[in-house]
Amino acid sequence: MAYNDKIWNASECALVLMDYQPEIIETVFEQDRRLIDLNVRTLADSAVRFEVPVVLSTVSVADGVNSPTIESLKHVLQDVEEIDRHTTNAWEDEAFLAAVKATGRTKLVMCGLVTSVCLSYPTVSALADGYEVMFVEDAVGDLTKQIHDTAVLRMIQAGAVPNSTSATMIEWFRDWHSPLAPAFRDVLIPWVQEWSALQKAPEFSYEPVFPGPRTAA
Repeated sequence: MAYNDKIWNASECALVLMDYQPEIIETVFEQDRRLIDLNVRTLADSAVRFEVPVVLSTVSVADGVNSPTIESLKHVLQDVEEIDRHTTNAWEDEAFLAAVKATGRTKLVMCGLVTSVCLSYPTVSALADGYEVMFVEDAVGDLTKQIHDTAVLRMIQAGAVPNSTSATMIEWFRDWHSPLAPAFRDVLIPWVQEWSALQKAPEFSYEPVFPGPRTAA
């Protein structure tokens, strides 16, 4: 079957994940970190099942600043080697760029923490180098929602395509009669169940810290 090239097929894509590390996800406020965790590992699980190549990167692990990839995501990507770097823009790291090129794919589905730096910089750079980029908005986050939203606007203005976790997975498998449909069901049902449970118990990680009573001088 011939596909419209504006709709992204799994066989044409690579999934690129950057900096899902404990110290970085802890900087996300005003957005539910549990949903970000659920969505990115569900995307990764879909990519593995759909045979979409995955590039996984971290920042400053070798320097002792940050820890490796969060366990929930690394569990899904046990066979994917982490590419550690010291550049804020992953696109400027030679090993990372080589790994992207080695996938042979020119349609990149990119996710990273935080949106305004670790995702937006390589997104804009990849677009400038002739790649097509889709980013999954509900699998990323930033210090505040305003900073996140501004970064989203920057990426869209540069030519990136915004999408959601569920829509990305559906766009990849495309057809309930396709060979990918059973794998999609295996991913979709647990995702819906966990997503629904989190929606019923929303949680924002930000907890205001109020100063204690002042002591009289």
